[in-house]
Amino acid sequence: MLLLCGGLATAQVSTPKYSNEFLNIGVGARALGMGNVQVAVANDATAGFWNPAGLLRLPNRYNIALMHSELFAGVAKNDYGSFAMPIDSSSALAVSVIRLGVDDIVDTRRLQNEYGYIQYDSIRFFSVADYAMLLSYARKSNLIEGLQLGVNAKIIYRNVGEFANAWGFGFDAGAQLRRDTWHFGLMAKDITTTFTAWTHNVEALEETYQQTGNDLPENTAELTLPRLVLGVGKSFTFTDKISGLLATDLDVTFDGKRNVLLKSGFASLDPHIGMELAYAQTVFVRGGINNYQQYKTFEGGTSSKVQPNFGVGFHNNGLNIDLAMSRVNGRDSNMANGGGLYSVIISLGYSFN
Repeated sequence: MLLLCGGLATAQVSTPKYSNEFLNIGVGARALGMGNVQVAVANDATAGFWNPAGLLRLPNRYNIALMHSELFAGVAKNDYGSFAMPIDSSSALAVSVIRLGVDDIVDTRRLQNEYGYIQYDSIRFFSVADYAMLLSYARKSNLIEGLQLGVNAKIIYRNVGEFANAWGFGFDAGAQLRRDTWHFGLMAKDITTTFTAWTHNVEALEETYQQTGNDLPENTAELTLPRLVLGVGKSFTFTDKISGLLATDLDVTFDGKRNVLLKSGFASLDPHIGMELAYAQTVFVRGGINNYQQYKTFEGGTSSKVQPNFGVGFHNNGLNIDLAMSRVNGRDSNMANGGGLYSVIISLGYSFN
């Protein structure tokens, strides 16, 4: 603790609006196909990320979830893995790992030697990646029937090649409650304010920064402010084999005004909605809308857009195969007119006793 305090004394402390934002992209094709709506309905191994309270509804004793997605036409890779299991009838735990990275970035600082000749064999490559490990625990409440509580302890590591790296830690807390066909959830992310300390390799950066005339970066500490996510959902039964789920999440942030539907200097509110139709609890079709944004048009006016998401799934004998498509940016499908690319997300899950 003394070393930590000493490091803080020599570092600049800031609260950037999008600190550790890679943890808000989401995991699991089911969730991403539903527009990241999961706080009230998460009930598999991915609940360790969305709401650890949902771990008490795991389908079997041993539960595994894996995901791979590629963002921005494959430039960035987002990978996730989780293992979850009940401890007893009243508690459960999970371990989750997340990596978001851009690999094989070209480093041309040594391309030209001291004589002015180009040396292609001096080109090096590096990666920029963010990592997180979550340790999740859930337990049934003894005070309110049907209430489930959960907590995450998370460790964060961020790396920019040989130039900089950061370590961070924080805690999340969540709750779920079901009443008949209604689902309620609450997730408090970074509830204690997540701390991330950056260290820069000044020697590796010195020559480049001198050439550009910029000041060398100093060691910094980022504080990620709390975020509350309120969720509610309702299940429907249409026939013996056809069922449905409609749910919404409300993200409330306290780090200043954001470009979302409702915003103020104190808090911003970002709603998203998702649905899921199931046939015999085997074949699933999903859809969702999130990421409401306002933007300036070329004509000088103001318009708005949302992010559409689609997904399908197949579940049988403990094996879950889910696919989602999410369009991160764009107002239409024509790239020349400002359209965006769809990101394809694939996730696998397997549970067994």
